[in-house]
Amino acid sequence: MQYLFGSFRLDPARFELLQDGDPVSIEPQALQLLLHLVQNRDRMVSKDEVVEVIWNGRAISDASISSRISLARGAIGDDGGRQAFIRTVHGRGFRFVAPVEEVQGCAAEAVTVSVTASVAPSVTAAAAEPAAPAQKPSIAVLPLRPLNVSPERAVMADAISHDVIQAISRLRWLTVIARGSSFRFRDAIPDVAEIAAALNVRYVLTGMIEAEAGRLAATLELTDGPSGAVVWADRLTVAAEAVQELRAQIVIHLVAALEVYIPLNEAMAAKLGSTDQLDAWASYHLGLHHMYRFSQRDNAHATALFERAVSLDPQFARAHAGLSFTRFQDCFMRYEGTPEAMASAARHHAERGLELDPLDPFINFNMGRSFWLTDEPNTAALWLDRATQLNPNYAQGFYARAFTAMLVGEQAHVDRGIDAAVRLSPLDPLLYGMLGVRALALMQAGRHDEAADWADRAAAAPGAHFLIAMIALVANGLAGREAQAQHWLSIVRRRRPGANAHHFFAAFPIHDPAARRRLGDEIRRRGL
Repeated sequence: MQYLFGSFRLDPARFELLQDGDPVSIEPQALQLLLHLVQNRDRMVSKDEVVEVIWNGRAISDASISSRISLARGAIGDDGGRQAFIRTVHGRGFRFVAPVEEVQGCAAEAVTVSVTASVAPSVTAAAAEPAAPAQKPSIAVLPLRPLNVSPERAVMADAISHDVIQAISRLRWLTVIARGSSFRFRDAIPDVAEIAAALNVRYVLTGMIEAEAGRLAATLELTDGPSGAVVWADRLTVAAEAVQELRAQIVIHLVAALEVYIPLNEAMAAKLGSTDQLDAWASYHLGLHHMYRFSQRDNAHATALFERAVSLDPQFARAHAGLSFTRFQDCFMRYEGTPEAMASAARHHAERGLELDPLDPFINFNMGRSFWLTDEPNTAALWLDRATQLNPNYAQGFYARAFTAMLVGEQAHVDRGIDAAVRLSPLDPLLYGMLGVRALALMQAGRHDEAADWADRAAAAPGAHFLIAMIALVANGLAGREAQAQHWLSIVRRRRPGANAHHFFAAFPIHDPAARRRLGDEIRRRGL
């Protein structure tokens, strides 16, 4: 996507500004600021947002912000007096106000979106084949279509779509087309393949808001643009007056769905090709597919795929985060290498990922978890809190923060974190861990019957490994449920011969001495 305004062309892919085809000299931060303003020209950009985008949230003076605004204006022939391109909203922020045309690729091969006042957008393309979608997954969110709703609710449909764009733009692994482009497509029955080609995206989200029998319903559909296949669909209903509840539910359900179904779809596509032909992003997504299968063999396969992604693109921050995750698993599960070496590798790759992209929640999540391996829960908590601040809908971040609270016996924090995690992602690959953490916290609190109930659910969840079965064994033993304890004991012995209390407390370094003694005695009583 390139942006045309006045005599200027702004090219995000090349990170350059051209005037009449000639490069314009502009300081990098000023160019980044200009690009952000252009991409978000449908709204005001606050000063706080400028600081977050340009300086990663560091403490910055108003003079520094004004300096970058002046440089950006100067590069495009604007100034604080004219404000023909960049307008100051006094005391609040800035907005790009000049007309902008969006084109795909270079001018000769452009796929241009044309808009008239009363006619639906038309898509025109040169004779050449349209450019292939970017390697990084990309999505366009179309405005939700109102059906049988009042004019006020019809306006709310656009507001909900805008909320969705704002929420998923926090997903650093996904390119989200700006509202100014995607909202031009308002056909009653959109041609998803045509729109995907016009906007050069892989995925298109469509849907509708409708009133029916005193209820308000939203139907959502995520489509693979090139193939036309429906990747995910859902329908949510609330009471007719609960519009704000519907807004929140849509965002929560959609973010959770994208985190699961797009990587799965990308992995399935990657599996159809030869491994040695995979690009960096395909290698990464196929690596995720194996990573979340939670076996030693799949973990090794995922590691190899992430290493391939890094070799193809050394600046690929998410691939380093994937390596941090698999090396964490090697240490946590004692899969391979010494625990010390694997813990060090997990930390190293998280640090490298942060150097490349400090605002990615998944990277901050992995950095936080690396401190579990060195029994530093307070430091882990700082990174995990940052992960959920970067993405307030990040279920695994809330789970990991609850795990950290469990280690130091903070029951209330565990309850809040696990409630949030399960609500945000009820089918999460780490669901077994979420339920297991609650069981561990309840055991520390002496609530053994409740702990056994949660532990049984955890150990029966997909992906649960021998350590989760050990939680169920201990919880049922402490609750006096002997038959169930024997059931989980047999599973522990089958999945990991030689499992013992050392394995358990290396994975779950609980700080309360009395709780450690009580749980450890139960493990040893079972002959482990």
